[in-house]
Amino acid sequence: MTVILFPLATPSFFAHRWLFNHAMCTFYAFCGVLFGLCSLTSLTALSTVCCMKVCYPAYGNKFSPTYASALLGCVWVYALIFAVAPLADWGSYGPEPYGTACCIKWKASTQEAKFYIVALFVFCYIIPCLLILISYSLILWTVKVSQRAVKQHMSPRKKANSVHSLIVKLSVSVCIGFLAAWTPYAIVSMWAAFGDASQIPVLAFALSAVFAKSSATYNPLVYLLFKPNFQKFLSKDLSLLQAVCAVFCCSRPRVIALKSFHTRDGRASMRYSTAFTDHRGSCRNCTDTFECFRNYPRCYRLSQKPDSASKTNPLAILTDGSACRPSLKRTVQVMVLVTKKKTGMGTVNVVGDVLPSSIARDLM
Repeated sequence: MTVILFPLATPSFFAHRWLFNHAMCTFYAFCGVLFGLCSLTSLTALSTVCCMKVCYPAYGNKFSPTYASALLGCVWVYALIFAVAPLADWGSYGPEPYGTACCIKWKASTQEAKFYIVALFVFCYIIPCLLILISYSLILWTVKVSQRAVKQHMSPRKKANSVHSLIVKLSVSVCIGFLAAWTPYAIVSMWAAFGDASQIPVLAFALSAVFAKSSATYNPLVYLLFKPNFQKFLSKDLSLLQAVCAVFCCSRPRVIALKSFHTRDGRASMRYSTAFTDHRGSCRNCTDTFECFRNYPRCYRLSQKPDSASKTNPLAILTDGSACRPSLKRTVQVMVLVTKKKTGMGTVNVVGDVLPSSIARDLM
């Protein structure tokens, strides 16, 4: 929406009129309706999937990436049907009353146009609104019922309360955001279609259009910021980016001073080292190769004496800021390749070059 519509709307906004021809006006209106309805329908589908996973896990756990791709395709087809309808003389596109953008002509002059506006109001506002409200109401009810059982199994009571509070905030934010974004536009459009459009202020059309188009930005932010493990994945991605920059951007390793500290279980550890250690041992908590490599600095104990740490030159910068004994004199190069499969899920392949023998055995 931003890439296609913004370059057309910005110069028209400064010129206080639509600067392009009727074909570009139709194209602008078509893209606006398509992307807006796609965002609205995606939010509805997402709330339904969340409801299935929380309230009906027997069915929700069967929701595979294949089903997600099929559902996404249905969302686009659903939005495309209502966006193509005005091109087939079932409704029509034209300039907005404020004159700097184009959309559906809400002042219906024929019965077909009125029927299209009613269908748009019912299938693209009323039904999605009901599905979203019902889905998140069921989620809140399920969480409230199971909250007492969760508190019994979780030792810190604050943790259970925080999870419940997070779900409540997410549900309320999504519902309020949906209503705030699309309700003004729905009211103004129905008023213009079945009332006196000349009595509607031009500012009302402009503000309702701004609220509706802002939903494309508001909805992703709500889901990302209120997602419980969003910060964990964000820190992991930033650490991965830092590791890639360290491998491909740094020509030679830097020597950074070591600072030792003691963890809660009494083990000594170090921060900001510049080398891997060639020692014996294995990580007992790793489940796969990449996890073993990622958790390698935290999984190994430091068996080296404290006075010997100052005699060795540190060698490698790690992604999470922790390190093992700096006694290795061999350099380790790690190349991280991020690829995408057809299903849309990201995978990370880690290739180690000149890995120490003990580490290589642990990773394999």
